[in-house]
Amino acid sequence: MGRKAAAYRKISNTNKRSADERDVRIGQRLRTRRMELKISQQELGDVLGVSFQQIQKYEKGVNRIGAARLVQLAEALDTNTGYFIGELEKGRGHESAFGEFLATREGVAIVEAMITIDEERVRRLIIDIARTLGDICKAA
Repeated sequence: MGRKAAAYRKISNTNKRSADERDVRIGQRLRTRRMELKISQQELGDVLGVSFQQIQKYEKGVNRIGAARLVQLAEALDTNTGYFIGELEKGRGHESAFGEFLATREGVAIVEAMITIDEERVRRLIIDIARTLGDICKAA
C-alpha cells in the first residue's frame, strides 16, 4: 500500500461521523418526549417526511441527528432543542439508566399513574413499595 492510500485511510477514519453515546442520550430524550405526547414513530416520521425506521434509528442513537433535523423534531414535539441536548457529559450512569427507563412504556405509565395521585403520603408509600420490591428482586 502506498503512502497516499495510507494517508487517505487515516483521514477518512478520523472524519467518520459515527454515532456515539451523546447520540444515544439525545435519542433517549427524543423517545421520551414522543411517548409523553403519545405520538407513534410513524406519525412523527410522517410529520418530518422520513420513515418510522429512521425515527427508530434516531431514538436508538444509531444515526446522528443533524442540527436542522433537531430543530424540526423540537417543533414537531412542542419543545426546544435544549430539551434534547441538555447536559451530555460522559459518566452520568444513573441519569442515563433513568432516562432509558423513562423512555419505555412502563416508565411513562408509572409517571402518568403517579401524577393522578393527589396525596403525597400515598405517593411516598408507593415509592417505598417499589423500592422494597426492587431490593427483593436484587437479592433473588
